[in-house]
Amino acid sequence: MLQIFLQGFAVYFIVWWITLFAVLPIGLRTQAEDNDIVLGTVHSAPSRFRPVFVFSMTTIISAVIYGLWYIASNYFGWGFDALPQIGPSFSNV
Repeated sequence: MLQIFLQGFAVYFIVWWITLFAVLPIGLRTQAEDNDIVLGTVHSAPSRFRPVFVFSMTTIISAVIYGLWYIASNYFGWGFDALPQIGPSFSNV
């Protein structure tokens, strides 16, 4: 039981981490856009970071993605073997 939980947590963590980098630029305002550039920083640095928004949106979106993956793998039996083969087959058949 613990192994199943840890496997699920590992998949959720990977999905959460990838989703974080997709959510980070949402609603981002740079210092150059706000005309408030702090000396020693690049113009593209964020003017204000909203960690509560970023982490909550990341958690919600990754929970939906993980839920869809869980349903697809456990109830429909879809896995990586069900994906079509895109590359060439090098078998001798």
